[in-house]
Amino acid sequence: MQDRTAIAATVTGDDQQVGFRAMVMKQAIEYNLAGSAKNDADEIVQFVLQGDPDRINAAIASIRDGTKKSSNIEVKTTAGTVDPKLTTFTIIGWTSTSRNITTPYTLVFHLRPKDKTISESEAKDTWNEILRATLKGDDLKKLGGDD
Repeated sequence: MQDRTAIAATVTGDDQQVGFRAMVMKQAIEYNLAGSAKNDADEIVQFVLQGDPDRINAAIASIRDGTKKSSNIEVKTTAGTVDPKLTTFTIIGWTSTSRNITTPYTLVFHLRPKDKTISESEAKDTWNEILRATLKGDDLKKLGGDD
């Protein structure tokens, strides 16, 4: 069995309404990491990643780069507690300013049985599948070909 570790992180900077939690989830998908991401009451992004330590480090390096629209990003991490039963990565209360989706959704990625890294393109495809499977009604119609 592979070594597992967990980290908890807090993000500060211009990280609201820029797709930051979605970017964290795409990293979790690419590196097959469990955990969650949410905005706290002060609209600060908090997330947890759990899995292979090298993959967590690679994900954190990308997360520190931020999104195309974010700026002044600082990611502070602390050691977390591994939950051996955790097999998903979840975004709690996801909305999208760019798509005008205001209904909060819980987006869930289930870890792949083959514990390996996939390409950024494959991670984006998985992200799109999660959106199509989760969004409802008019919100689903707001997705485009490049979501």
